[in-house]
Amino acid sequence: MIKQRVGTSIFGIVSIGLLWQLLAVITGNRAVPTPIQVMKEIWEIKQPLLLHAGASAARISVALLFALIVGLPLGILLSRSRWFGRLFGPILYFLYPLPKVAFLPVFMIFFGLGNLSKVLLIFSIISIQVIVSIRDSVNQIPAGYYQVMENYHSTKLQVFQQLLFPALIPALISSLRVSTGISLAALFFAENYNTTFGLGYLILSAWTKMNYEEMFAGIVMIGLLGFALFSLFDSLERKMCTYK
Repeated sequence: MIKQRVGTSIFGIVSIGLLWQLLAVITGNRAVPTPIQVMKEIWEIKQPLLLHAGASAARISVALLFALIVGLPLGILLSRSRWFGRLFGPILYFLYPLPKVAFLPVFMIFFGLGNLSKVLLIFSIISIQVIVSIRDSVNQIPAGYYQVMENYHSTKLQVFQQLLFPALIPALISSLRVSTGISLAALFFAENYNTTFGLGYLILSAWTKMNYEEMFAGIVMIGLLGFALFSLFDSLERKMCTYK
């Protein structure tokens, strides 16, 4: 299984590299450097590039952590508490379809131009996705399962450990995959304001300097960051959802 995943990843990387090389040759445009040129640039600027990638990864990691802390209990409450669902359900329906990037100016006004406003932007994207996914997955649990747990005089903690948690984990991981992709796009936008470190800042800065090799180096790092997060979620799903 591991060899198969490694082989698939290598095949995907090689395919992307060949298509990229073909595009660079066809366009003949300096704005589209070849993969070899970009790899050389990545090696030459590896230290500052890692600092930029680390800053972006830290923002997303903090936002993910707090989204889980907030989204998990709220999603369960929305499903299991009728009055809580009636009170906050309409608010959720209003916020869910809104483009969260539109809130960045609001966050900057109230929380400044630093990291806090950027983390809050990503948190707003991930947390709502997590809340909706958790609520829907808990809603799908048949009522008879709760009756069985009640017949065995299970505590609330046991109900969570033996019934709720196994049922919501697949939906939770799926929501993290979706929201992480959106968060990376939002992070690029957010890091263009009052930031000196971050992949979004690096890409836009390189573009203004017409340093296209550096610009693509930043794009590649965003792709690698997303790949690392998706691989982490896949690994967690395999370990935590062995019952599937």
